[in-house]
Amino acid sequence: MRLAYVCTDRGVPIFGRKGGSIHAQEVIRHLVRAGVDVEIIAARGGGDPPPCLSAVGWHELPRRRGDDDAAKERAALVANEHVRARLLELGPFDAVYERHALWSFAAMEYARDAGIPGVLEVNAPLLEEQRRYRTLVHDAEAAAAVERVFAAASVILAVSDQVAASIAGAYPDAAPVRVNANGVDPARFQPMPPASRAAPGSITTGFVGTLKPWHGVDLLIDAMAARPPSERPSRLLVVGDGPMRGDLETLARTRGLEAAEFTGAVAPSEIPGLLASMDIAVAPYPSLPDFYFSPLKIFEYMAAGRPIVAAAIGQIDQLLTDGVTALLHPPGDLDAMTNAIHRLHEDAALRRRLGEAARRVASREHTWEAVTRRILDAIESYARRRGPVQPVR
Repeated sequence: MRLAYVCTDRGVPIFGRKGGSIHAQEVIRHLVRAGVDVEIIAARGGGDPPPCLSAVGWHELPRRRGDDDAAKERAALVANEHVRARLLELGPFDAVYERHALWSFAAMEYARDAGIPGVLEVNAPLLEEQRRYRTLVHDAEAAAAVERVFAAASVILAVSDQVAASIAGAYPDAAPVRVNANGVDPARFQPMPPASRAAPGSITTGFVGTLKPWHGVDLLIDAMAARPPSERPSRLLVVGDGPMRGDLETLARTRGLEAAEFTGAVAPSEIPGLLASMDIAVAPYPSLPDFYFSPLKIFEYMAAGRPIVAAAIGQIDQLLTDGVTALLHPPGDLDAMTNAIHRLHEDAALRRRLGEAARRVASREHTWEAVTRRILDAIESYARRRGPVQPVR
């Protein structure tokens, strides 16, 4: 099978370090491992391909330019012409797989016109996010682009039940929607020496992710500061970067957390060793009205065999079982989070039991191989129903 993987979102560099980039790399890597011939068409590379993708062809789209928000939006619409032209140049393909990006519809329309499967991966309600958190000048045009791509796709793979419901509820003409959550490669997270060493006898509580308000790292800092006294010292390890990093470092100092390390951005290859440095891994999400994420950190915590403290919100409440694979607490409940962290801090046997159970579940149910199987099943299901392929003009 020859497949075009398309990502027109400049905020997700295909070879970058952020969660979306890792997701893209893992999907491509496991498609290749499954015998698929992949060609990448992307708006931005963000660095050199990792060794596992060095043999995969990749093609960078022309950079979109604009002096203001309105001009950038118009350029994003024009970029559809470049996507279609590149697909025609590189084709024919047996299928097209696209990571959904606002303004983009050409890849799915190319697949529809060719009579080949067009699979659209949707990780968030991007139009609603743009309206709520950023600037949107051409609202009607953006909404029309989303309607076009949802209708043109053969199947939509939503990353969570919440994303699937948002599509089904707002877009009656959208393609059939299936849920395909994130995954993990357990082989990356074998036992290894810690990459960040704590003082002897210290218990390290950690977080991995982008430092943005909705990740709740400020709550984690408050919980660490409020934890009852213990004979064993504690340390906070925060892995990742983002707009809140400076404020969070200041907050940690203000709260008196002398043993606190903020690593900043790290390469994906460094994550396993840093997780091995943590005795407790935390997903401290606050209470959010629309939690539609499929947090990559949860899958990595599980695969690394870390005992997890997490907010019971959205998909997290489906992935983890309280007292079996994690200690869960109501989102935003500082006292409950503090108590859960303290309980694990003091109980090595519980840490070991939860971590081992989480790794077993991740290895059995949440691998990238399973994610890839669901992608290929969506492609093959459509291919069995379609008629003869027609040339695309």
